[in-house]
Amino acid sequence: MLKKERQAFILHQINLHNKVLSSALCTEINVSEDTIRRDLQELSTEGKIIKVHGGALSHSFNKVYFSSEDVYSQIEKKKIAKKANSLIKNGMFILTGGGTTIIELARILPPQLKATFISGSIPAILEYMHHPNIEVIIIGDKISKSSKITVGSEAIAKIKQIKPDICFLGTNAIDIEHGITDNDWEVVQLKRAMIESSKMVVCLAIAEKINSVQPIHVCNLKDIDMLITELNIDDPVLKPYKEAGIKVA
Repeated sequence: MLKKERQAFILHQINLHNKVLSSALCTEINVSEDTIRRDLQELSTEGKIIKVHGGALSHSFNKVYFSSEDVYSQIEKKKIAKKANSLIKNGMFILTGGGTTIIELARILPPQLKATFISGSIPAILEYMHHPNIEVIIIGDKISKSSKITVGSEAIAKIKQIKPDICFLGTNAIDIEHGITDNDWEVVQLKRAMIESSKMVVCLAIAEKINSVQPIHVCNLKDIDMLITELNIDDPVLKPYKEAGIKVA
């Protein structure tokens, strides 16, 4: 793979997953760590990514407020948000993680909605605060600077004390064999607690993330109730998930 092709692949992975690990890129592209390190440094110098220890972040992922032009696949994420919004009813307790799809959902909540939203995502909390009628509960603990979400034992303990009606989970990767996977150890621990505590778990994922795998296992497919994508429910890509017992929307 030529350098230009290699760096284009790296940029796409960062846009798609918000964060990449150098070790994973070495395996996927089949090049040395030194090659990946040079590529990341060059892309960082050009202002295209944020280089961090062990990998890189997208610029949008590093922001607390996301403007429209910052969001990768925004049209698709807006479609997902509209589908997710249809599940929310007055009086519900809603637990949400982080990610730009969750932000799109927060922005389209109808002004008349009266519900309680629980989150440790700083960008999501800022959006919920603008809503005239919803209550906001903040899950507090240490802040993950890279993901802008609270993580750690106190956040997990607080999640275990609640029983939300719905958990909306931003999804980094999903496939039939490995289930839900991610690339951030602390965020994975948080997601596991969210899944365990919730009455209904709804995964939000653009189609590009379907049939993809990240290094850290979050949960099996049997642990989620619904998968929402921008695709039509009859799309062939979704057929294996329906056959696995997951409701799709």
